[in-house]
This record gives sequence, C-alpha cells and structure tokens, in this order.
Amino acid sequence: MENLPNVWKNLWAPWRVEYFEQKDRDPDFLLTAAQSSDDEEHLVLLRLKSSFLIMNRYPYTAGHLMAVPYRKCADLHELAGPERLELLNLAIYAEELLRQVAKAQGFNIGWNIGSAAGAGAENHVHLHIVPRWAGDHNFMTVLGEARIIPDGLRPLYQKLRAAIAAHPYEQVISP
Repeated sequence: MENLPNVWKNLWAPWRVEYFEQKDRDPDFLLTAAQSSDDEEHLVLLRLKSSFLIMNRYPYTAGHLMAVPYRKCADLHELAGPERLELLNLAIYAEELLRQVAKAQGFNIGWNIGSAAGAGAENHVHLHIVPRWAGDHNFMTVLGEARIIPDGLRPLYQKLRAAIAAHPYEQVISP
C-alpha cells in the first residue's frame, strides 16, 4: 500500500467536516446527552425510564446506535436489574428500527468496557448496536484502510425518528 500514489489513499467526504471542526470534545458526552433536553442536538432517538437510545456521533457504519443508562457507571455489575433489561430491550428495538430504515441484514452488538477494550466513554457503560450488510467489508475496508459511511447523521436521525413515531417502542417491545 505504501507504493501507491497519494490519489489512492484520499477519500473526499466533506460532510464529515463537522467532526473535524469540533474543537472541544466532551469526554462526558453520554452524561451530557442524558441530562440534556435537546435530543436532536445530542442525537438522542428515544428516552425510557432508566436508559436512552442515541446515535453514535463517530460511527463505525451508518446507523451505529448505542443504548445508554442515564446513570453513569463503569462496569456491568453496577447496573441494576431494571437497567440491564431496559438496555437489552433498547438493543432489540434498535435492531427493528435499523432493519426498517437502513435495511440492515445483521448486527454486531456489544460492550466495550475500559480503555483497553476500546471504550470511548470509559466510565459510562453503553451497548453498541452496529448494523451490518452482506459485503460491507469490501476492498475499501480491507485494502484501502477506509470505510464508506453512505448516510449523514442528521438525515438518518430524521429517518429513525420517523420510524419511531410510526412504530413506537411499546408496540415492538411488549412488557
């Protein structure tokens, strides 16, 4: 790869400028989102009693969501039973939303606990819901060391909110 001309290593994605222009990234962004009333600003899709569903601002792929407890805790064992159940139910609901909106064909769902595991919010556990499609690991990822994210955050946020309005949590997840 090092012998390739620079033109092969550059991918232009001007819509990602909002990431680069952000000067002060909030290390406590999940707690900030939990405490904010401006859901659209923080990309919060749905709020429940003890947790919420949020879009990942720096996604691995389009539609990368996170289920997050309001209460900041560093480890899974610190979560109360109702929080655990609600987080799992949010992941189930997120799957349904992403199948409808993004036509996801599969999912990677998991926790990154601690910085050694890649946790971006090290002291606030959260469950990642990453949609996948057949062939999404193509030559761009393998050879080009780049990922293509085909949808902007704000347009996808609006589509997901519309899907939530059409298929409320309570209709998909029965108590």
